[in-house]
Amino acid sequence: MSDHIQMTEITHLSSDLIELILSFLPIPTLVRASTVCKLWYSLISSPSFSSSTSLYNPHLSLPHSQPWFFLYGIHNISSKNNQSFAFDPISNRWLRLPTFSSQQHSNTSFIGTNGFFFVTAPNFCYTPTLNPLWRPTPPLHFPRTNPLLGVFSDGLDDSPRFVVVGGVKFIGNLVDIEERLDLEIYDPVLDSWELGPPLPADFRSGNSSYSLSSASFGGRFYVFGIYSCFVSSFDLRERVWSEVRTLRPPGVVFSFLIACTDVLVLAGMCNAALGASFNLWKVDAKTMEFSEIAVMPQNLLYSLFDSDEDDKFASLKCVGLGDFIYVFNEDYHRVYPACVCEIDSKSGKCSWRRVPHLPSPVNKFHKVISFCSTVSLHSILVPAYFLKIHHLSKYLVDLLDASELDLFRFGNNEQWLSLKHSLRNG
Repeated sequence: MSDHIQMTEITHLSSDLIELILSFLPIPTLVRASTVCKLWYSLISSPSFSSSTSLYNPHLSLPHSQPWFFLYGIHNISSKNNQSFAFDPISNRWLRLPTFSSQQHSNTSFIGTNGFFFVTAPNFCYTPTLNPLWRPTPPLHFPRTNPLLGVFSDGLDDSPRFVVVGGVKFIGNLVDIEERLDLEIYDPVLDSWELGPPLPADFRSGNSSYSLSSASFGGRFYVFGIYSCFVSSFDLRERVWSEVRTLRPPGVVFSFLIACTDVLVLAGMCNAALGASFNLWKVDAKTMEFSEIAVMPQNLLYSLFDSDEDDKFASLKCVGLGDFIYVFNEDYHRVYPACVCEIDSKSGKCSWRRVPHLPSPVNKFHKVISFCSTVSLHSILVPAYFLKIHHLSKYLVDLLDASELDLFRFGNNEQWLSLKHSLRNG
């Protein structure tokens, strides 16, 4: 036997095996890896690589397919103070994103969900979250502020469809809080809005996003009363609402309905004999029966606040998708602290942890838009090899931080520093 064992270099591996290895890396690391060589860029930027599951194990959820937590802060007086962030739970880090200082909108008509930002009044337009390019649609039949908004596909093509529910009617600079507005669905092929039945009358007293949460699950768009605990779902194929039911576990003060992997989850604040708690329940989508699956540790819950006032929990918000549920305080005094619960989709085990602080400086916002969304590598990478890059989204510089090269050392530092310099200087 030879004294020197010959090791197989990664450059001698087959493309399929390299792709499999790369598929287990989180997005920030993949962005850096894509600059190593033309082959790696080609593999990582291919449409098949962006698939949400492994080609070798369809039941395996890959790191780069895990949803991110987005937080967009709006400042009423100066849009220059707007800020946008995204949290990658796999790499456990925040990234700064571009803002929309040139886009005129009010804080009541600006919405984010499922990979898009929207302006709903006076005109409707949308843009992908990570590639800001506003696209107008024909006007809504009923322009509105603070509606619920969902994104879905009918399976016939890849074009996203939008469903707009509830909200407050916008007439000029006035609003009509009494009128029940018809549901509207946008067809991108016909470039038109289809009318549907309005929210059931039970939601009349609170039909805006201030008092409602929503979840897209199993071909239905669920609407849930944060305080009323009323729930109804709209069948996106049959275009009908289900009967209104009440989903209120004992002691719940307010709660949010969230679509996780293969299950609906109710997340809410409870008052119990032993004190306040934040609980998670698994919900049967057919029967609306629920069973508790997790309780946030008390030290995490109270780390989100710094006061003993009775209403301190009122600023808690909750969003989620896939295996992750985020709970955060939308008040500025603690600079928007957050924690996350990861639900193992196989065992059902729940694990909680603190989310790192937002990267400084953080401005004070009048409104915070928050949601979870999967992220496509195509929305980050551009079709050019890194030595020929002339433009990239501004936030890509954050992903190419030279101080983190030890995470993935297949390139050389001079190339990374040259790339960062070219990105920062256009």
